[in-house]
This record gives sequence, C-alpha cells and structure tokens, in this order.
Amino acid sequence: MTPLRAGALAPDFTLPSMPGELVTLASYRGQPLILVFYPADFSPDCGDQLALYNEVLPEFERLGARLLAVSVDNVYSHAAFHKSRNLHFVLGSDFNPKGAVIRRYGVYNEETGMSERALFVLDRAGVIHWCHVSPHTSVVPGAEGILDALESLVAPAPGDR
Repeated sequence: MTPLRAGALAPDFTLPSMPGELVTLASYRGQPLILVFYPADFSPDCGDQLALYNEVLPEFERLGARLLAVSVDNVYSHAAFHKSRNLHFVLGSDFNPKGAVIRRYGVYNEETGMSERALFVLDRAGVIHWCHVSPHTSVVPGAEGILDALESLVAPAPGDR
C-alpha cells in the first residue's frame, strides 16, 4: 500500500471510540488534527508512543491542534488502555471491518493485520499537511516532526509578516 501524502484530502470516517461512543473525522474540521495510526493497544512501543503524545498534548493544544489515535483494537481494549495510560485524547477502533479506515490511508499491514506506525497532520480543512510512516513498527517517532508541522501551519504566510 502507498500512504496518502501531503496535499491529499483526508478520507472522512466514523469509528467507534469507547463502548457506545462514535468519533468522526469531520468533527475535527476547523482545527489542525494529529491523526496517529498505531499497531496495538498494550504493546510496549505503542504505550510509550501514546504516553509521550499525552505528555506533549498541552503543546499540541497550544498550537490549536487536537489528537486522535486509531488502531484495529476493539472498543473494550481501547477503554482499558485509555484508562490504564490516563490518556486525554480519543482512541478510534478500526475493528470491524478490520482496518477499513487504516487501508484508506494506505498504512494497513496485511501481514500483521495491524496498522503501520503512521502520523498525519491535517490542516483546518482536513487536507494532509504532513505525514510520516515509521520504517518499522518498532521505530517510535517522537513529537518533533508533529510540532514542526503544526508550527508551519500556524506560521504567518511570507506576505503577512
């Protein structure tokens, strides 16, 4: 699969988040969004990655952005993972049909049945501004690339200075 690239309109979706709750991409329009695709709840690398983003969340919010993380885990796993890590952002469950949304972004790994570790920063209109796919799921990206992408979104245009 080929990941979507900067300039593409992010495909809209509706996913279960917690038991009885839904999250839609459209609900984030009007503000930058960090869309995180990760392989699995409770894996050490994913736990570390999402814990880091949870710590950096105030900085993301200072730049006007929200964060949404998606994996193929079910809502009950998400609820337990969310609570155990004290996460302050939404987890979307791409469980049924498995990986349907992740496939639309071009980051589903058919061999593992999980998502690649991928980051997309969307602008206020839902257009992909920046993306990064880790070369291997064990390579956990930090927050620097996300912060740089967000800062470039809120920076004044050259003619506005």
